[in-house]
Amino acid sequence: MAGHLLEFTDANFQSEVLESKGVVLVDFWAPWCGPCLKLTPTIEALATEYAGKAKIGKLNTDDNYKTASAFAISSIPTVVVFKDGKPVEKLVGMNPKGSYSQVLDKQVGA
Repeated sequence: MAGHLLEFTDANFQSEVLESKGVVLVDFWAPWCGPCLKLTPTIEALATEYAGKAKIGKLNTDDNYKTASAFAISSIPTVVVFKDGKPVEKLVGMNPKGSYSQVLDKQVGA
């Protein structure tokens, strides 16, 4: 993953997301999903913009199906924002960058 963008997996999800203090944005995606690929530059930009304020990363649902099923991810892309380890916002489908920024700003207290 590029720059500030993290890669979440079944193996690190507990420590990186659920046990994390603060805000974490997780983009649930798959490499065959066209809208997911179109959303990637937006998620990468958010990772850079919110560096130091929120963790932002992607979780490949094909490779990490345990975590995806644990959070009932049935459509991708789905972006879930966690705060102090608990899911607080969920955006399904491709949304404009401003939608994600608005959710992040609300959660980080910007």
